[in-house]
Amino acid sequence: MTITPVILCGGSGTRMWPLSRGGYPKQFLNLYGDESLLQQTATRLKGLPDVAAPLLISNNEQRFLVAEQLRAVGVAKAKIVLEPVGRNTAPAVAAAAVIALENNPDALLMVLPSDHVITQGEVFQDLVLQAASVAAQGKLVTFGIAPTEPNTGYGYIRRGGQLPASNTSFDVAAFVEKPNAERAAEFLATGEYYWNSGMFMFRADVYLAELAKFQPKMLEQVKLAVAASTRDLDFVRLDTDAFSACPSDSIDYAVMEQTEHAAVIEAAGLGWNDIGSWAALAEVSAADENGNNLVGDVMVEGVSNSYIRSENRMIAALGVDNLVIVETADAILVAHKDRVQDVKTIVNRLQAAGRSESVTHRKVYRPWGSYEGIDSGARFQVKRIIVNPGASLSLQMHYHRAEHWIVVSGTARVVNGDQNLLLCENQSTYIPIGATHRLENPGKFPLEMIEVQSGSYLGEDDIVRFEDTYGRVGTK
Repeated sequence: MTITPVILCGGSGTRMWPLSRGGYPKQFLNLYGDESLLQQTATRLKGLPDVAAPLLISNNEQRFLVAEQLRAVGVAKAKIVLEPVGRNTAPAVAAAAVIALENNPDALLMVLPSDHVITQGEVFQDLVLQAASVAAQGKLVTFGIAPTEPNTGYGYIRRGGQLPASNTSFDVAAFVEKPNAERAAEFLATGEYYWNSGMFMFRADVYLAELAKFQPKMLEQVKLAVAASTRDLDFVRLDTDAFSACPSDSIDYAVMEQTEHAAVIEAAGLGWNDIGSWAALAEVSAADENGNNLVGDVMVEGVSNSYIRSENRMIAALGVDNLVIVETADAILVAHKDRVQDVKTIVNRLQAAGRSESVTHRKVYRPWGSYEGIDSGARFQVKRIIVNPGASLSLQMHYHRAEHWIVVSGTARVVNGDQNLLLCENQSTYIPIGATHRLENPGKFPLEMIEVQSGSYLGEDDIVRFEDTYGRVGTK
């Protein structure tokens, strides 16, 4: 039976702020290693036989991020399904199951969160093959992480009887909510409990059959949403009305805690971490002789057991212990390791105050490249723009601002009103208010430019698109 990886790409980006933001959550970040967590997940089954192209569940705002990151690691033919609204994991996986069955009536789904770290890839692939053999018999298999400490941040799974012909697979006796410290210690002592990893393996038809028993309304709306879905470039857009009417629930609550066919496979030795906080990331990151995890331009003296990360500027720390310090271009987090789970309270306060730092970075990614704010003031704004080779911005105009474009490196093909220009390094052009214009990189190397905006209003919503390679027309 062919395995179809289903990668869940949602997430609000609150727990790893300020690096992770609402518009750029942690799965897109290179938090561990040289690839993003999403890229690591998308290539995690590479080399296994009978594995189909992955099916990813994402949203409209992050669709180009997903597509670009997959392209960068050579994951071809992936299907990216866009949810119009978030409805938790049970409907998302149901949509994936319905779509997978259209191509393969025997599809096995390997459900993977996109933001976890697994350091032992060979061990993971071996467990996937074991889980596939159990799931092929009609079981809904969850991966239970063998606990190493009485952690209170995870839900737990209590195993039941051992399944035939498997030393590591068991019936599920119970799912348990996140315990207090005393109960977690008791769970660890028994040796019968696992952490709930959020990874699953099951036949697509079995999952939908169980969903029909326990959440028939959910399944009905998902089927309607898939049936009325539309194609947009390489994306599949689920129907907004049908999916919005779908009940919201997780796989655990909707199916796994109610089905009689739940099984758990003991996932030991994976090097698994869900990167649920900066302290969790520190646990899997390389440390120096003083227990410090130092990333970027960091200088320390008399510092111990601290995670310090610099993205732009040098950080100097002196005589501190057990801290997390994370610097970005527009925000710095300083927290005691014991309090990093509370970073979401800072994000909530930023959102309540209408601060952009909860959602976007100074550097904003677009399907054609990126732009980064350098300076701003009354009636002006300066940006650094990178356009990928062969990419182009939309044909557009602005009502309230003029723009000056200066090429720093690369070649720019510019439409400026009635003019068609080819600009090279150190050349520039002026775009008056109301002029129709377009920027394109016809070269083989990134185009770097400085854009100076001036006018009475400089918001990103002052834009009218007439033509666009990425399907964005009008003011959206």
